[in-house]
Amino acid sequence: MFAKLEGRPVLLVGGGEVALRKARLLLAAGARLTLVSPELEPEFAEFTGRFTHLAERFTPAHLAGQILVVAATDNLEVNALVYQSANQLGLFVNVVDDPKRSSFIFPSIIDRSPLMVAVSSGGKAPVLVRLLRERLESLLPRHLGGLTELSGRVRDKAKRVLSSISDRRRFWERAFASNTLASLIEKEDWQGAEQWLSDGLDQAKSEVGEVVLVGAGPGDPGLLTLKALQQIQQAEVVLYDQLVSAEILDLVRRDATLVSVGKKAGAHSVPQEETNRLLVEYAKAGNRVVRLKGGDPFMFGRGGEELEVLADEGIPFSVVPGITAAAGATAYAGIPLTHRDYAQSAVFITGHCKQNGQKEGKEPDWQQLAATSQTLVIYMGLMRSEHIQQQLVDHGRSQATPIAIIERGTTSRQRVLTGTLADLAELAKQAVSPSLIVIGEVVALRDRLAWFGELGGEQQRANPDLDGCDLKLVQLA
Repeated sequence: MFAKLEGRPVLLVGGGEVALRKARLLLAAGARLTLVSPELEPEFAEFTGRFTHLAERFTPAHLAGQILVVAATDNLEVNALVYQSANQLGLFVNVVDDPKRSSFIFPSIIDRSPLMVAVSSGGKAPVLVRLLRERLESLLPRHLGGLTELSGRVRDKAKRVLSSISDRRRFWERAFASNTLASLIEKEDWQGAEQWLSDGLDQAKSEVGEVVLVGAGPGDPGLLTLKALQQIQQAEVVLYDQLVSAEILDLVRRDATLVSVGKKAGAHSVPQEETNRLLVEYAKAGNRVVRLKGGDPFMFGRGGEELEVLADEGIPFSVVPGITAAAGATAYAGIPLTHRDYAQSAVFITGHCKQNGQKEGKEPDWQQLAATSQTLVIYMGLMRSEHIQQQLVDHGRSQATPIAIIERGTTSRQRVLTGTLADLAELAKQAVSPSLIVIGEVVALRDRLAWFGELGGEQQRANPDLDGCDLKLVQLA
């Protein structure tokens, strides 16, 4: 709670170093300060004429007419009397370094007047709060106060021009994110900045929205890029896929509209044409839209197809890449995609081809994919695992080639099944979507390089009927 203290009566009990710190804060806020203490630190002289000093011991009568009380003495009995007396009168009271006897807390303040940032731990960890304040001080630009003043001058016009709260919010979000406005403020060209905002208001009514294509990474919210996080926290509408984890969706701003347009193998899903239509509809309504995709939006995610539709409709768009599942899931499984001794290249393919009516999509070049000394990473390949296995073997890949199936990679539910190419179809029956298939000699390095959730993991044979096959089912913690 921010209280407007300017010209209002506040009582401070104490005259030592701690009381001096509180006096500085209260006087800076414009309080009409009365200070009760038999003696004062010499440093109080710098505030001569700015407060009333009563050189006496505290009594409850001193509380008359006050709206707020601070006890800052080193006498526990005096502090307790101030607290009890203020409580009886229903006054807010703060006893320094005694949260149990305080009905309000002085936060640690980052001052960019008129913009103020306050940090508090409720009196539980003042040193931690101080460290956070120091960090925030270094992050928040000095010109924020001027930007706040500027916004106040333009605010009334914004209310007249843009009648809806959502329209005004959208205008200010875009303005504050603008490099043009930032450049004008850095030059302290306040007149130019005010004119830029005013001109922007005149154009705001006819503006089309925009779409940002964002890669959410393979699942672990810690793998979101900083730019991706910024975009989902600024979005007004988020269209997301099935592969986007619940933990990442929790990071989306609370008042955004969330629309599931996910696709899942073997289940009912939103047609791509409907997703395209929604993107255009929300953007043309003036919204800031994020199209949130698992992994990287240009890696088997139809991101290019969606941007083609936006380009045809004249809708502005941009792209925030993400960590693709092939890079993220294999790293968390302890499988390097390349290695000088085992694989000099890595190939990413999809096991789900585009359909033309009832006809299968074009088959990949199996002869090239079956080559040795390369790692093969297959997205969405579970349902066609038997076909993949047969084609690779028929085109010369050894049945003894190590393989892994990584379920829910990088998340707390990650599970890795390992075996050989001869076992791929059987292992795929035990896996659940979303899963990634990795084929190549680098998979054998997992025994030494696995690091994520291995402690306490449960290992068992994937199929006891396959004699002589070193298969493992690893349940990660």
